Amino acid sequence: MSDIPRRSLSRTAKLVGLPLGHAGRAAVGLGRRVGGAPAEAIAAELQARTAEQLFAVLGELKGGAMKFGQALSVMEAAMPEELAGPYRATLTKLQEAAPPMPVERVHAILAEQLGPRWRTSKFQSFQDRPVAAASIGQVHRAVWRDGREVAVKVQYPGAGEALLSDINQLSRVARLAGAMVPGIAMGPILDEVKARMSEELDYDLEASHQKVFAKAFRGDDDVFVPDVLAHSSQVIVSEWVDGRPLSQVIADGTPSERDEAAGLYLEFLLRGPNRARLLHADPHPGNFRITPDGRLGVLDFGAVNRLPAGMPRSMGELITQTLAGDEVALGEVLRREGFIRPGVEVSDIALLHYLRTFVEPLEHESFTFSRSWLRSVSGTIQDPRREEFLVGLRFNLPPEYLLIHRVWLGCIGVLCQVGGTVPMRDLVFAHVPGIDEDAVPPPR
Repeated sequence: MSDIPRRSLSRTAKLVGLPLGHAGRAAVGLGRRVGGAPAEAIAAELQARTAEQLFAVLGELKGGAMKFGQALSVMEAAMPEELAGPYRATLTKLQEAAPPMPVERVHAILAEQLGPRWRTSKFQSFQDRPVAAASIGQVHRAVWRDGREVAVKVQYPGAGEALLSDINQLSRVARLAGAMVPGIAMGPILDEVKARMSEELDYDLEASHQKVFAKAFRGDDDVFVPDVLAHSSQVIVSEWVDGRPLSQVIADGTPSERDEAAGLYLEFLLRGPNRARLLHADPHPGNFRITPDGRLGVLDFGAVNRLPAGMPRSMGELITQTLAGDEVALGEVLRREGFIRPGVEVSDIALLHYLRTFVEPLEHESFTFSRSWLRSVSGTIQDPRREEFLVGLRFNLPPEYLLIHRVWLGCIGVLCQVGGTVPMRDLVFAHVPGIDEDAVPPPR
């Protein structure tokens, strides 16, 4: 593999090629069907080939395009089974791996970033074959000079240009879509997206985030964050994390393993803002491991939300008012925080009905997340015949809540893939500030 395709025209052509490729395969399938091939066999083959093309193209492009693919893999639990099924395995591969770059290129980057004698001066051994590859970098296993096993993350050449190209493509589409949706101010949101995604390219900054998390959770009974041993703008060397990937628990975990993994995962995402004053903002399963001692190993700190005061108290207020059924107070906070822009007309009771769709897990002492539950929620808010759909069009996303929203949606999507039963109410009430437990009804 050469450098990531950087030019906007080249990357756009590859992305456009996904639906065109599917159309071509469909035409071939039609010809085979006329020739007598069974319809079911043709459909299965078409789906398999399209899934493989999806993996190959998004994996080759990496950057923002692959992040889009990883987002799809997180949210596939919300898709109808007949659509999600054929693509699940391929999309899930994007959580863990992508086509790697050549060994010579890896060596050249390490020589530039760590010095020409990097292999002998820094490491006792280094595995040329990567163990993981993701959107803007790939990971190699090695042994550090002091004998510790380490993970060496190396950024792809051209990752910055590719990411900015994808952001610009996204901006064009999003601004057009925003013009048709009266509730959303797209300009500030897109500015925030560009700022946060650009930060993910700075491995020095990512290493500083990881150090903060490692210090905050050092010695924790439930969470393990590896220490950073060395870093530069394009390379991070950190402690190796042994463990079972969360994606494996999703694939074949027992009920008890699913429950334990879901609880650890949810609690870490909720505790981060209190412990580290940072929110881990890339919640897809490839970033988490269940370690041999039963803790949650956490990887990849490129995307974080800096929260100096912790999670905003308004989040707890919104939860309280929705559970309590106080539509007037709920409407006041939504408008105060900018979720409903001035001049956008929507009734308080309609806002309450809309948000009640999302808080069902908090109405029970424990809740079992499932794909079927998420599909029912998705079906409710995406049905143009329902009030919830129209209310959703009037919601705005203030830029300061962008990553919180991303993490919340991603977390729910992953929990529904894991399928675990968790004490959602207790965990949220314990870690989200601003919740008035006395004002909400008891659990069902």
